[in-house]
Amino acid sequence: MTQKVKEIFGTPGGHGNAPPAPAALTAKVRTLAPSMTRSMQRVAEAVAGDPAGCAALTVTGLAELTGTSEATVVRTARLLGYPGYRDLRLALAGLAAQQQSGRAPALTTDIAVDDPIADVVAKLAYDEQQTLADTAAGLDTVQLGAAVAALAGARRTDVYGIGASGLVAQDLTQKLLRIGVIAHAHSDPHLAVTNAVQLRSGDVAIAITHSGSTGDVIEPLRAAFEHGATTIAITGRPDGPVTQYADHVLTTSISRESELRPAAMSSRTSQLLVVDCLFIGVAQRTYETAAPALAASYEALAHRHR
Repeated sequence: MTQKVKEIFGTPGGHGNAPPAPAALTAKVRTLAPSMTRSMQRVAEAVAGDPAGCAALTVTGLAELTGTSEATVVRTARLLGYPGYRDLRLALAGLAAQQQSGRAPALTTDIAVDDPIADVVAKLAYDEQQTLADTAAGLDTVQLGAAVAALAGARRTDVYGIGASGLVAQDLTQKLLRIGVIAHAHSDPHLAVTNAVQLRSGDVAIAITHSGSTGDVIEPLRAAFEHGATTIAITGRPDGPVTQYADHVLTTSISRESELRPAAMSSRTSQLLVVDCLFIGVAQRTYETAAPALAASYEALAHRHR
């Protein structure tokens, strides 16, 4: 776990953000669990799975329940964004209260081959709602604000993505272009690198990779980083290699995969939310130029919709 990752999630040495709200706890566990040690995973899974029961336990009690040590419990609490175990217990109590307030039980989102189409619709809708909620709860607004500021003042923006992430990259650049921001999406790794080496201070490079380890995306981001551009990573793995070359990291939710629902589907939903947040933020900051540009783009296409 790098220091940059610790800073993003408010652990010691970070930005000093307030502890995450109770609703964000489950999202944090899903996002950070893959990068935890096995003992820390046991603690994280326990508090996410039974917030009411764990809220009633002392640090010693939770350590005994999970077969770990008190130090591991405290480290897990801090990694999840809480100054100490006491703060985590308060969040667990709040989460338990929310869960007991009459909310409907969660649906299982596993889609079977013989599921009726109505069940498929319901399961996908629920899963995407949960993915959006988890992404919103875990999104660092300080990092988001800094990324928006960089984009709003950029001379040029390059966006890198492969496969499904490439489609999200295209979506972002099309939005930015409509408000007068010069942006280019690159899904060809060779073109991405040759364009990245032309970037300088005042430019922005964005890498979109769910896994955080896509080499064809990391290579151009590294080149842009080394040439002085402001770099942004949109990823589901805040400890992934891509974050080594990112000035700002925007974390997306990691949804559970299944045989009929690959990662490309679940990651796209959360990535599009982050992209929309970036776009709206830039439009707000550049409203005097963005509004006329957007109006002009609508007018230019109006005859095609009559």
